[in-house]
Amino acid sequence: MDKPIAAAAEYLRYIHENIRIAMHAARSFVIALVLGSMTAAVANADTVQLAVAANFAGPVRQIVADFEQATGHKAVVATGATGKFYAQIVNGAPFEVLLSADDETPAKLEKEGHAPAGTRFTYAIGRLVLWSPKPGVVDGEGAVLKNGDFRHLALANPKLAPYGQAAVEAMKAQGSYERLAPRFVLGENIAQTHQFVASGNAELGFVALSQVQKEGRIEGSAWIVPATMHTPIRQDAVVLAKGKDNPAAAAFLAFLKGDKAKAAIRAFGYDLP
Repeated sequence: MDKPIAAAAEYLRYIHENIRIAMHAARSFVIALVLGSMTAAVANADTVQLAVAANFAGPVRQIVADFEQATGHKAVVATGATGKFYAQIVNGAPFEVLLSADDETPAKLEKEGHAPAGTRFTYAIGRLVLWSPKPGVVDGEGAVLKNGDFRHLALANPKLAPYGQAAVEAMKAQGSYERLAPRFVLGENIAQTHQFVASGNAELGFVALSQVQKEGRIEGSAWIVPATMHTPIRQDAVVLAKGKDNPAAAAFLAFLKGDKAKAAIRAFGYDLP
């Protein structure tokens, strides 16, 4: 091969090799940058322990999924009666955020030093409904409570659950409480109360609208209790003492105030403050 041609060929090989090395380095840099970003995101992700009122079990599943996708944080959810959560929190349970079924419990926890001041707010206003899974059992005016032939009426324990207290107030406003009291089947919380009715252990019962409304429709028969018949079921959220330094706790409450969470809350039949 002629020397000038050989030199040109060698130079081209040199250029090609340097381009290959540069491209490999660039790919390695991009991969390292992406992995570094992912590692940083994981390192900055935290987990928040949520205590959630039983009536809000449906909405919180959707809200938590959206929260985790949007923020990278994780949320561990326990659902139950607000009254029981209060006792557990006071006795050192590791919950970091409470989504209560009322506004009194978070205020009480704040006053007693179990929640830092300034984080409490109303995230939803619950609606009470008298419901049966069978069509034609409950009329749209609630007259079944005065005239109906049934053996058992389910409601959440009014000493533990705000929805149970609201049911008692509604019956007293209607004038049917004293007559119906012997027929009560008390659930520990609103989830158990719903199960009593859904399983047929009680022919009808007072539950949360969010438990029986699907895509704007109620299966079975129901009376949506007018809000004027009971104290408004204002449901407050609060960061608890154990969560005051957890970024995921603050992030969750911020997310709960956002439009995406509010849309989910409305879709499940709650009013917004």
